[in-house]
Amino acid sequence: MASTLQAGEPAPDFALIDQDGQQHRLADYAGKNVVLYFYPRDETPGCTTEACQFRDEHSALEAAGAVVIGVSRDDAESHQKFREHYDIPFPLLVDDDAAVSTAYGAWGEREVRGTVAVGMIRSTFLIGPDGKLRRVWPTVTADGHAQEVREVLEGRAQ
Repeated sequence: MASTLQAGEPAPDFALIDQDGQQHRLADYAGKNVVLYFYPRDETPGCTTEACQFRDEHSALEAAGAVVIGVSRDDAESHQKFREHYDIPFPLLVDDDAAVSTAYGAWGEREVRGTVAVGMIRSTFLIGPDGKLRRVWPTVTADGHAQEVREVLEGRAQ
């Protein structure tokens, strides 16, 4: 089941470690736009496409006043290898118990190749400088999504 969070609502708080063991909290990013994206797994085709496109759009996203943060259930070591392999310039957070993913509605039933299973739902949340959700993408197609997020931040898309 995809997220039921709506634009205008406060974003659920989080405190998760990244690939280097450093903790990140939503409050750390007060005053900035946060692109918080949830993805199923490091080193898989769709997730690699999405991460690399966010990497390629990273400078433009920063110029638009945003920070990018990826979240999956993979451990810090997996995230570190994934970042190094693809030169990903933003943190990847470890949600080992899926508590944050669940709070955002990014953990639940999803269909994979015709089979329904419980897992990470590829989704993205644009959190405004005030800590409220500006935009919710409850389900995402990896290819082209980073560009869409950039266009929204730049005011060129809704």
